[in-house]
Amino acid sequence: MVAPGSARPSSRTRSSVNLPNWLVLRLGLDGDEPVDPLGPAVDLHEHRVTLDLRRGVLSRVLRFTDGHGRRTAVRQRRFVHMASHHLAGLQTVVTAENWSGTLTVASGLDGDVTNSGVARYRELAGRHLSVVRIAEPDPETLLLVARTTQSEIEVAEAARTRVVDAPAVRSVTRETSRIAHELTMEIAERAPVTVEKIVAVVTSRDVALSHPGTAAAEEVACAPGFDALLETHELAWHQLWRRFRLDLTGGDSPAAAPTLRTLRLSIFHLLQTVSPHTLDLDAGIPARGMHGEAYRGHVFWDELFVFPLLTVRIPGLARALLHYRVRRLNAARRAAREAGHHGAMFPWQSGSDGREESQRLHLNPLSGRWLPDVSYLQRHIGLAVAYSVWQYYQATGDLEFLAEHGAEVLLEVARFFATLAHHDPAMDRFRIGGVMGPDEYSTRYPGAAEPGLDDNAYTNVMAVWTLRRAADVLSVLPPLRRTELVEQLGLTPAELLRWNDVTRRMYVPIAEDGVISQFHGYRDLAELDLDDYRRRYGDLQRLDRILEAEGRSVDDYQVSKQADVLMLFYLLSADELRVLLGGLGYPLPPDSIRRTIDYYLARTVHGSTLSALVHAWVLARAHREDALTHFERALSSDLADIQGGTTAEGVHLGAMAGCVDLLQRCFAGVETRENAVWFNPHWPSRFGALEFVVQYRGLSLDVRVSDREVRVVAAPGPGPAVRVGCGEDIRTLRPGEAVRFSAAVRRT
Repeated sequence: MVAPGSARPSSRTRSSVNLPNWLVLRLGLDGDEPVDPLGPAVDLHEHRVTLDLRRGVLSRVLRFTDGHGRRTAVRQRRFVHMASHHLAGLQTVVTAENWSGTLTVASGLDGDVTNSGVARYRELAGRHLSVVRIAEPDPETLLLVARTTQSEIEVAEAARTRVVDAPAVRSVTRETSRIAHELTMEIAERAPVTVEKIVAVVTSRDVALSHPGTAAAEEVACAPGFDALLETHELAWHQLWRRFRLDLTGGDSPAAAPTLRTLRLSIFHLLQTVSPHTLDLDAGIPARGMHGEAYRGHVFWDELFVFPLLTVRIPGLARALLHYRVRRLNAARRAAREAGHHGAMFPWQSGSDGREESQRLHLNPLSGRWLPDVSYLQRHIGLAVAYSVWQYYQATGDLEFLAEHGAEVLLEVARFFATLAHHDPAMDRFRIGGVMGPDEYSTRYPGAAEPGLDDNAYTNVMAVWTLRRAADVLSVLPPLRRTELVEQLGLTPAELLRWNDVTRRMYVPIAEDGVISQFHGYRDLAELDLDDYRRRYGDLQRLDRILEAEGRSVDDYQVSKQADVLMLFYLLSADELRVLLGGLGYPLPPDSIRRTIDYYLARTVHGSTLSALVHAWVLARAHREDALTHFERALSSDLADIQGGTTAEGVHLGAMAGCVDLLQRCFAGVETRENAVWFNPHWPSRFGALEFVVQYRGLSLDVRVSDREVRVVAAPGPGPAVRVGCGEDIRTLRPGEAVRFSAAVRRT
């Protein structure tokens, strides 16, 4: 659901919308005004909030004494149902610990909500809902129907409130945007009273309904009580955790238990955002999840760090989420045409319709100045889309998706980068100019009037990778579908020859010392004394703001916000990168990767939560202890709120999923290629053994990786045989069988 945000950054920015608040439940004691247990008029004895990850239940315990000396305990449990995707439940148990009298419970729906959770957005338009109807469909049920102000999506909430163990007198109160039931009952000392609130949320985008309001009321009318709903909700979570099982066993590190708990928290938050509920939705993967308003719910490249975790656990969900990009292919084509290119140019920030949603200005709070924002020049987002499509096919063998949907996306991205590349006669090389790489500090050359950089190494190399995969796609498609697609896209032999030419003659800036330059001319920039700035400012995550407030520009220096060149080592194996660069005529000396990693490690301030994640990955093989330090930083990004307040604006979903994937694909070394699943572990022995489950081409594999061996057990039952490899040893694994490999890695 989207609505406009009218403000200086952009007059057409779309935002995710906070829906009507269904959690409204207030308590009145002995006819008094509703009491606020957290307010100044009460003495709060206990306030404890507990999140049960295994069951997907949030619990709260409150004990307080009001101004009249009445001591009251409140226990609440709530959930959003993981199986019945329209339903949610809130149970409240009230105990009068030292008094008896009347208890009034006001249970309502509130449509007077705004988007105001991010301080820097509060000057923007924040009211995105208008309430169009409030009603009482039956004596137990309330209904509120609202509509988003720009996209005109209707949202209906129906709430049924019951007192389980006491008779209650019920009345209804109505305001323009709110409706509530007031239930008054007798409460005796130490005799708990239980109130259940079951809610249905339905939108006009949902399928198989005539009207959201009617559907919501029917959902609530048919819903069972809280305990019965909770039972089926817990079953759904049990089944999800079976797919996402992750255990550390036998280790001697005291950090193992909290590490495992944080990893499971990361999985939980991922599944709060994308889950089997998403299968029938036109939904992407918002960078900040569904947890806050930062980035206005937009979809960035963070999906690149999420898909590997989903693809080998719920392949159908990964496929459904890839369709978010498939459905916006035509919008990407229009964007490419408007920019004077062919193919598909996906936006850096994507919303409901696939057009570019990036802001054009941003505020530096240190200087108070609004500054140009040119992050839309991160054309590499299309390369991430193409990478995810191909990796999904490699992991699943889903030729139907590739043939009918994925191939067209990948080919059109390849076409865009082939036309974006221009031939430089002086070099006899193809070059890509006027772009940004992943490092958002580097936006233009010093003193340049126009933004953009030439030959970002990550962009150029991944463009070559994509063009090579385009050739692979055409080779694996069934002949009839290949012919149809070539005809539909108008791919000519001459165009395909140019693509091949680009894969052999793309320019990559590599210095004489073997270090891959972030972009052409990067090594000509001045050095910045980061140690001096750390002494003066401490945290340098927003070094760009610090320098701008000093009247300087971060563009003038060899300093990076996050991993840029090093993303190549994150996405590609050393062998694959050597093949790509070798095909371009650039031999990669054995120590070049180490030199490149060390060079940028000394110049990166990790202003993105994804940066520590990528650095942990690239350091894992040669610098295990440093890798674990970066891993722990990435893992704690939101739990410790290392960016100083950003977690409240929404979790960093890419870092969360990426940390779990780091164990899976980096430390455990899981890779899907050449019609096999491979293991190349670099597992730290301090954590004992890692146990997890993956789905590979229709077969469930139970995996155990330690510093000594890899064990893979295939689930029994019908299913295909798969190939499993470790090092140069590759075997066939059938359902019900097990294989073991020696993990010849250095112990730490």
